Amino acid sequence: MSAGKILVVDDEPQIRRVMRVALSSQGYQIAEARSGEEALNKFREFLPDLVLLDLNMPGMGGLEACRAIRAGSDVPVIILTIRNTEDDKVEALDAGADDYVTKPFSMKELLARIRAALRRAPTSPAGGPRSFLSGDLDIDFETRTIRVRGSVVRLTPKEFELLRYLVSQAGKPVPHRELLQAVWGPDYGDQTDYLRVFITHLRKKIEPNPSKPKYILTEPWVGYRFAAPPQ
Repeated sequence: MSAGKILVVDDEPQIRRVMRVALSSQGYQIAEARSGEEALNKFREFLPDLVLLDLNMPGMGGLEACRAIRAGSDVPVIILTIRNTEDDKVEALDAGADDYVTKPFSMKELLARIRAALRRAPTSPAGGPRSFLSGDLDIDFETRTIRVRGSVVRLTPKEFELLRYLVSQAGKPVPHRELLQAVWGPDYGDQTDYLRVFITHLRKKIEPNPSKPKYILTEPWVGYRFAAPPQ
């Protein structure tokens, strides 16, 4: 049984070859693309469960390809690149990436990142919230449906998991490390830039005024707090 379908997008044949051999040995089905344009065509044909995407490619670059994928799909996207500045990471996350891995990397690390990206937390964990209703925000965690002022809002899987964990701790400050490990996995904890970007995306989608949030509040030097619903 396949562990999942992965689309590897990189203009370097050696990188694609290494990825194909290593990932196939773990039970993944692999498709390859050499450019952003080819990646979009393969994406529609192959319907992958996850995309490994290089940033620096001739023609359509990785960021543009990521935005195009994210415009119509919530499939996890992991960026693989030699670019390692914080600005590069934030730009990629803003484009819709779920994770960011800098070359060179160990295959053990990449496999852990892939498992974390493909992980889906249970819809209604024991003791977790089944719904949330306050003002113009209506969340049904059973059906993974979010409505804002009556209109359905689409979240990526990581955005949904982040929102659900915050709601499960409503009224309590949740530290950055706790949020990262709850949503991305135990190997995370220091990637506060991830949280900044994802919190910004969530606020734009669910807050009446993202610049003055009423639901997702910042706890300076600590983390974030989801405002408890009125009693």
